Amino acid sequence: MEQTIIIKRFLDELGDMSRFSGRFFSEWFKPRYEIAEFFKQCYVIGYKSLPLIGLTGFIMGLVLTMQLRPSMVDYGVESQLPAIVGIAIVREIGPVITALIFAGKIGSSIGAELGSMKVTEQIDAMEVSGTNPYKYLVVSRVLATTFMLPVLAILSDGISLYGSYLGVNIKGETSALLFWTQVSNSLEFYDVLPAFIKTYFFGFAVGMIGCYKGYNSSKGTEGVGHSANSAVVISSVTIFILDLLAVQITDLLGFN
Repeated sequence: MEQTIIIKRFLDELGDMSRFSGRFFSEWFKPRYEIAEFFKQCYVIGYKSLPLIGLTGFIMGLVLTMQLRPSMVDYGVESQLPAIVGIAIVREIGPVITALIFAGKIGSSIGAELGSMKVTEQIDAMEVSGTNPYKYLVVSRVLATTFMLPVLAILSDGISLYGSYLGVNIKGETSALLFWTQVSNSLEFYDVLPAFIKTYFFGFAVGMIGCYKGYNSSKGTEGVGHSANSAVVISSVTIFILDLLAVQITDLLGFN
């Protein structure tokens, strides 16, 4: 009986989220277009997230290189370290880790912000005043997360590779020209394209889930905390699911 209730709640939640997401595509093309709010959210979501994303990427590249070096020395392929790290970061680790950090920072922020507006009846006040709160609050934020995460992922990849370059030179000596030549020669177009495309889906999922949880928040301040927490958890799980689907699709298309 308890399992039936859990499954029913899950399906109800999935249906509500699907309707919420479907409304986004219908509202996106309708005027009035909240261009100013969109650029504001791009600044808040993208630019202000760069320090955290950059720091995480730098440490990730540095640590990954230092961890891989002993094993590669044992197998006598230490010279291939830049190429292997470059492929790992660009194809998988960079986009996924960046998306998870993004979900933790932005997903919780959106969930808490919209949840606070919901429980304090600010969203209801916007409807009364003639403003479309879904258009103003949800569409602008989802578009911002969708377009900003790919940019952050590219910057994170670059910073991670720079961290890897420093890691290579901690116990060795490799010129910058040789390092970047090895990285670029190891990467192909089909390594970069799928990784870049899936970040759009990651960004859309983070924005949509954060907005859904905040927009439908209830139970006062307790509900705001729950919305922020569940937005992060569900976004993180969704990122892993989308990544798994992306790997399967690229494998079927022959990109792997």
